[in-house]
Amino acid sequence: MPLALLALAIGAFGIGTTEFVIMGVLPQVAGDFDVTIPTAGWLVSGYALGVVIGAPLLTVLGTKVSRRKMLMFLMALFVIGNALSALAPSFGLMLIGRVVASLAHGAFFGIGSVVAADLVAPEKKASAISLMFMGLTVANIVGVPGGTYIGQAAGWRVTFTIVAALGIVGFVGVAKLVPETGRPKTVSVRTEFAAFKNVQVWLAMAMTVLGYGGVFAAITYITPMMTEVAGYTEGAVTWLLVLFGIGMFLGNLLGGNFADRALMPMLFATLAALTAALLLFTATAHDKVLAAITLSLIGALGFATVPPLQKWVLDQASAAPTLASAANIGAFNLGNALAAWLGGIVIAAGLGFTSPNWVGALLSGTALLLAFLAARLDRRTRPAGRVVAGAAGENTPEAVRH
Repeated sequence: MPLALLALAIGAFGIGTTEFVIMGVLPQVAGDFDVTIPTAGWLVSGYALGVVIGAPLLTVLGTKVSRRKMLMFLMALFVIGNALSALAPSFGLMLIGRVVASLAHGAFFGIGSVVAADLVAPEKKASAISLMFMGLTVANIVGVPGGTYIGQAAGWRVTFTIVAALGIVGFVGVAKLVPETGRPKTVSVRTEFAAFKNVQVWLAMAMTVLGYGGVFAAITYITPMMTEVAGYTEGAVTWLLVLFGIGMFLGNLLGGNFADRALMPMLFATLAALTAALLLFTATAHDKVLAAITLSLIGALGFATVPPLQKWVLDQASAAPTLASAANIGAFNLGNALAAWLGGIVIAAGLGFTSPNWVGALLSGTALLLAFLAARLDRRTRPAGRVVAGAAGENTPEAVRH
């Protein structure tokens, strides 16, 4: 695999850390700003909505410059947002900082996915994408638990200062390691938007919203769930997040490997298992050992869906993949925002800290139904002799390179 993938993974590490570390310090932030836990959850939803807005907007603007320069600009924007979060004197300004940082998220992963896929042979595209996303999963093993520990010991402002520094490292990594490829050949906004005429692209994004959203319904409120229900101390949340991150790391490798071999069967299996795990979490959250095991399992199953969903979008929008790829990253975060909001609603309604797990199971179960629909439509509409994306033992057609 090309060394440039390391640079993309470094940027993904910083972005992954800031996206998820807020869950570990949510009670501290809520206490400092004198807001409730559900209100503090808007720092998760606000970030996610910022990704939804920033992904297509900045991707379209980025068609006028080289992908390398655009990735550098996105990392600079990321640094500014996290610095603002670290220095924010009020909850409102911190929310603005989160949104500013989030604007870089979707476009970075969207453009990065295209760059990663173009660096390797067709049969290795999903694996290359998963290697870029490995930075995000490693962030959940190292960055998020470390940031949570620092936030609890020295204050959450220190955590976000360090995250801003990670963004600087990511900027330098992209500048030094990602090759300069010039402006993308496809610069027509109309051409990029044409990809959305394909109903499969919309189905893929709907699966993304609901499937990974199911994970966020549970993980957004993991700190109060583990401390108030499972009986862990606040300090134990750090290593619990390590377990979640390890699960994400393994799930990402699994998803990238099997998506190159059997994409849709992989989605069927992971979405079904994720739905079951979220339902199970409602019961296992009352036992320390079982809660820890289930948390790791949810991380693995949830992130195993990421490479196949991203590759499915690239395959379906192969003539103009950049905007569709970024929009799908936005869809992940739209699901995160929806799930965090719904989770806050059921908690505020007095249904308890385990109630978001039911919300997550409903979301993931609906994504499974959409996956079956997408597979059925693909079988009906593909021309005779075309290789179906994700058929076991077969290679998917090569995406048009840019």
